[in-house]
Amino acid sequence: MASSGGSSGLAVRLSEPRQQRRIMLVIVCVALLLDNMLYMVIVPIIPDYLADLERSAHQPSVLRPNGTSDGTGDNLDVQIGVLFASKAIVQLLVNPLSGTFIDRVGYDLPLLIGLTVMFVSTCIFAFADNYATLFTARSLQGLGSAFADTSGIAMIADKYTEEGERSRALGIALAFISFGSLVAPPFGGILYEFAGKRVPFVVLAVVCLADGVLLLTVIKPFSSRTRDNMPAGTPIYRLMADPYIAVVAGALAVCNIPLAFLEPTIAHWMESTMHSSKWQVGLTWLPAFFPHVLGVYITVKLAAKHPHLQWFFGAVGMVIIGASSCVIPACKTFGQLVAPLCGICFGIALVDTALLPTLAFLVDVRYVSVYGSIYAIADISYSVAYALGPILAGQIVHHLGFAQLNLCMGLVNVLYAPALLLLCNVCQMKPSDSERDNLLEEAPQGLYDAIRMEERREKQEERRETKKGSRPSGERLEVDQNGLNTFKPQSSEST
Repeated sequence: MASSGGSSGLAVRLSEPRQQRRIMLVIVCVALLLDNMLYMVIVPIIPDYLADLERSAHQPSVLRPNGTSDGTGDNLDVQIGVLFASKAIVQLLVNPLSGTFIDRVGYDLPLLIGLTVMFVSTCIFAFADNYATLFTARSLQGLGSAFADTSGIAMIADKYTEEGERSRALGIALAFISFGSLVAPPFGGILYEFAGKRVPFVVLAVVCLADGVLLLTVIKPFSSRTRDNMPAGTPIYRLMADPYIAVVAGALAVCNIPLAFLEPTIAHWMESTMHSSKWQVGLTWLPAFFPHVLGVYITVKLAAKHPHLQWFFGAVGMVIIGASSCVIPACKTFGQLVAPLCGICFGIALVDTALLPTLAFLVDVRYVSVYGSIYAIADISYSVAYALGPILAGQIVHHLGFAQLNLCMGLVNVLYAPALLLLCNVCQMKPSDSERDNLLEEAPQGLYDAIRMEERREKQEERRETKKGSRPSGERLEVDQNGLNTFKPQSSEST
């Protein structure tokens, strides 16, 4: 009897909106962690594994009689580059469709679809024994990421509507992304060395399965009907044409270019210039996790005090990224290299933490507060950088040199930073009424809308009673087509 009472009490607690919001954040953060761990865990595994497959396929003679290579090394580099880029390429192609799908069906079901596809791709990775199967698994991961990443970030933006809470929640999600990206290479390398290729992927598959079960148990995506009465989202092509959103999307792509282009090239440069050992190459990015988390923390705190300066925090981050990229070629030891890499990750934390909430803010004040398509655009920005990096970085280093690559990346970031000035007026807007709330001024379409409209009427009456004379009751905060605040007297009965 006591056990049944305890279980019912737990069910009641889990059904509370605040608890559900926290559990939702945990589910999304674990999904983002898994996606980024799966993205980076193959870095120390696949090159060595493919080299073994290549050697077994060309066992009779790897070298020609004159001692030159038979070209399999170059072919292997191309295979590795295409394999690494295939995830981002598929993600780039699917995101416009997944964003529209999320806007129409809500956030829960696409997250479950993404976790399911990621689970399948991880299992295929574990048991793949040829290049074609590995390529299929990597491409499937891109499909799963297009649903899981976009719907997860959009769900956070939807559940955390207050600016400070939203920045804090997205900052936590970014910390999990960073942890997954930077911890995965040593995690995969150690398990691959001592337990074999399958073990790292089996561990990730088990965690993915557990996260999916938690989503089904707590969030219950198939039983949710609140989305039925929510407004339709803005088409993704309209959002892409918005100049403010385009500037933010460009900044997200540009700031991630150094990371995307250095990951496939820095290991060879370290081995050839500073004769780094294998453990140093494996731990190259691990120290950068701590400044990344520090950057997230600092930006969240500053954004809470100065929300109108989000654009400035992003611009400062891009300048830090540019300066750090230019310093890398001058490093002569592993210890010297750690500092600029930490600077890059610190700058990326500033940009991401400042601009991801800004995308939701722009949608709130200029469009409908539905976030699938807007965060699909953000995911497209990341995918552009990580699709080009593995394919182009090696060619640029081969033809121009490693130093020139870093100088170009640094210069692009510094030159792009002033473009964020375009957001300074937008970030000063105070969206007291989002588009979603304005739509509720129309006749209610169902129980959900009726409840929301009644709550809003009560709040408006309370404001009028407590703030009489501060502003005529018929006035409402409006945003013009340029994104600037204007106070227009408008009758409360007008639509």
